[in-house]
Amino acid sequence: MNKRQLGKSDLYVSEIGLGCMSIGTDVREAQKTIEAALDSGINYLDTADLYNEGFNEEIIGNVLKGKRHDVILATKAGNRFEKGKDGWTWDPSKKHIQTAVKDSLKRLQTDYIDLYQLHGGTTEDNIDETIEAFEELKQEGLIRYYGISSIRPNVIREYVKRSSIISIMMQYSLLDRRPEELFPLLEEHQVSIVARGPVAKGILTDRPFSQMSDSIQLKGYLTYSYEELQSLRSAFEKELLQGRPMQAVALQYCLSSPVVASVVAGASSPAQVRDNVKALETVNLTSAELDWMKAQTKMDLYEQHR
Repeated sequence: MNKRQLGKSDLYVSEIGLGCMSIGTDVREAQKTIEAALDSGINYLDTADLYNEGFNEEIIGNVLKGKRHDVILATKAGNRFEKGKDGWTWDPSKKHIQTAVKDSLKRLQTDYIDLYQLHGGTTEDNIDETIEAFEELKQEGLIRYYGISSIRPNVIREYVKRSSIISIMMQYSLLDRRPEELFPLLEEHQVSIVARGPVAKGILTDRPFSQMSDSIQLKGYLTYSYEELQSLRSAFEKELLQGRPMQAVALQYCLSSPVVASVVAGASSPAQVRDNVKALETVNLTSAELDWMKAQTKMDLYEQHR
């Protein structure tokens, strides 16, 4: 599988990454899913300390025994939680991050994290303190690089300006093109996007609309009504797909920009992993096709957090 450089770092990540939030809590099945990803050429695994209150990290740590150096491992921190208690609180403090990283390292059974990400953030945070925490973790060798997971333009601009982040994880798809506003800034500073949600809750797959969630059938998706989504899918089937899977086109659209280093696709089974990889490897889009896709979809902007 093709790999792309993550920001200005020496990390090269597979164009498809495995979003581990969806691997579930059945240890044997989760192991099969992760191993299928590794066997398929995926080298980028993304998790967070919050997923299943750390159990997700524990599963990954067990699976990666003996394979750690073959993997680019990313996790996240910033949400303080207590096992067995509902909910969590936002805490981007230096003290919490320095504690959280040690807990993650223990669960992941590793001495270092390749990419440590702030799991959110606001402009009301003490951003300088948060950056200081990450920089010290780099100096200590506990993390190799750091990034943020955020969709907020005002937060992203502050971290690009004030820190040495190499990546931003953002929801990005053909139906959520809002991140494209930030592409020129990120390219200028050599900061990569790690895209999540590339198939927009299954809308950008060949799944029948009758099988979409109740929420999508009632409310649509973002600024698209349910009727608009149906009309858009019909246009794609008639004018563009020509027998190609919708999912493949959706993934390739995200990767059409060089600022996107990897598309993180969730999977809960080995079959889903293989489908994602196959979709990526069997479809290429021409510049004319990309232009057509952009003309059919909306270029919305983030209305909040400006």
